Amino acid sequence: MDPREMLEVALKEARTGRAEGGIPIGAAIFGADGTLLGSGHNRRVQEGDPSAHGETDAFRRAGRQRSYRGLTMVTTLAPCWYCSGLIRQFGFRRVVVGESRTFQGGIEWLRQLGVDIVDQDSEECVELLSGFIRECPEVWNEDIGE
Repeated sequence: MDPREMLEVALKEARTGRAEGGIPIGAAIFGADGTLLGSGHNRRVQEGDPSAHGETDAFRRAGRQRSYRGLTMVTTLAPCWYCSGLIRQFGFRRVVVGESRTFQGGIEWLRQLGVDIVDQDSEECVELLSGFIRECPEVWNEDIGE
């Protein structure tokens, strides 16, 4: 499956999160054959749960897998350190990133570990998050631990 098509699933989740009043970060997990296993979005604001990041939400919705090594994590933004740890812990070997201009997180660390990072440098992803950061800087800073 084309990374742009996979990213569209995560973008839809990000838009949903924003419409709910939350942080517009979406994620999805795809099998090696391109099957969508689960998708989700950042729900920290909506659920009052600091661990409800987009990647975590998609991970939970994908359910138990025998192995994560052949799966692809797709996220609208470079994963933070928390989500980078999830990717590392479960052995994802490929991550499609919508953009890494707004936030770098643990992207270089993942690269150093041999994770294939496919950065789409999506202008829509940049605009979606940048707009949120301008409107709600305190919520964004809380999300990234500042």
